[in-house]
Amino acid sequence: MLPRKSIIPEEFVLPVITPGLVRKPRFRDRPEKARFITKSGACNLAHKNIREQGRFLQDVFTTLVDLKWRYTLVVFTMSFLCSWLLKASNWWLVTFGHGDLNPNLVEIEPCVTNVKSFTSAFLFSIEVQVTIGFGGRMMTEQCPTAITVLIVQNIAGLIINAVMLGCIFMKTAQAHRRAETLIFSRHAVIAVRNNKLCFMFRVGDLRKSMIIGAAVRMQVVKKTTTPEGEVIPIHQIDIHTENPIECSNIFLVAPLIISHTIDKTSPLYDLSFNDLLHNDLEIIVILEGVVETTGITTQARTSYMPEEIQWGHRFVPIVTEEDGVYSVDYSKFGNTSKVAAPRCSARELDEKPSILIQALQKSELSHQNSLRKRNNSMRRNNSMRRNNSMRRNNSSLMVSKVQFLTPDGNQNTPET
Repeated sequence: MLPRKSIIPEEFVLPVITPGLVRKPRFRDRPEKARFITKSGACNLAHKNIREQGRFLQDVFTTLVDLKWRYTLVVFTMSFLCSWLLKASNWWLVTFGHGDLNPNLVEIEPCVTNVKSFTSAFLFSIEVQVTIGFGGRMMTEQCPTAITVLIVQNIAGLIINAVMLGCIFMKTAQAHRRAETLIFSRHAVIAVRNNKLCFMFRVGDLRKSMIIGAAVRMQVVKKTTTPEGEVIPIHQIDIHTENPIECSNIFLVAPLIISHTIDKTSPLYDLSFNDLLHNDLEIIVILEGVVETTGITTQARTSYMPEEIQWGHRFVPIVTEEDGVYSVDYSKFGNTSKVAAPRCSARELDEKPSILIQALQKSELSHQNSLRKRNNSMRRNNSMRRNNSMRRNNSSLMVSKVQFLTPDGNQNTPET
């Protein structure tokens, strides 16, 4: 058998196979910019070198609520275990000081019956704090110190129960849990609405319970430099939003398209299509409201980077009426379609309104051309189908030649 290298020469393997395995390096036009607010709404901010850590202990309840679930469960378990062990040691000291642990002193009535070791003292501590009362161990009237320990343990147990149960309840009923069902469109769009460039995005609520007094706020976050040379890494600029209804709040019964008209007061007034591709800005969207079922104020957040803003697109309709009921198709929640939109900034559009007319005319011509091409292709397809069907019909009508054998063995072929 020939060796493997003699079958496939190396001069053929290296130039053919190796280039397919080596990946070409990919270069980006610009480094990826960190988000200030993630798509899920979390703040992408790290706190470092905090020297005054004691301030967190001054607000213990908020600190416990802000902890992660695994740390909260550890604190919940250890608080009860430590309190039971501490009070068990107190009960053991009380019985030891009274002499209940001495087996020779039988005639003395004990402070706590059937407490002969630290284990029995620990069990009695659990019975007192949890108010189980199995009946095997009980306190007598012989020790005023034991009565004091009983009162202190009951008060401490009530405080621990209130704090821990309140912490667990607040963690399970946190406002951001309700915000998980408030969704935003993956992309935002910039298109012409009412002869003005508008920045638009879609927001919706997956639950049937309403968000009372829902309001939407928008901010532009970018790095700016003042005329004095001061660099502001996170400069927040408010953006005015036009709600679908003429009031400060929105009625979020169905998905809505929130629009911002790019006018002279907008921080996006000088932003064109080419500037958007090379601009380091982030548009933050905040939705606030009161949960109808719990009455807790909730807040949902998201952000849009320049690469997540589609210029010259519009959201497709998703609300239809079916059998007397309005139906929402959430599968098309983030779908958009291309529309005519000038790629200049809003300032240039205000200075030269003819740009919008030219863009609309070009879109109309392109739409007519596409319709004409579609009609021509449909006509060609129909004619080709008609020709093919006629050929098949003609071929089926043709009679094939049949040969007959005569008695003498000769072949006769009749004419068709």
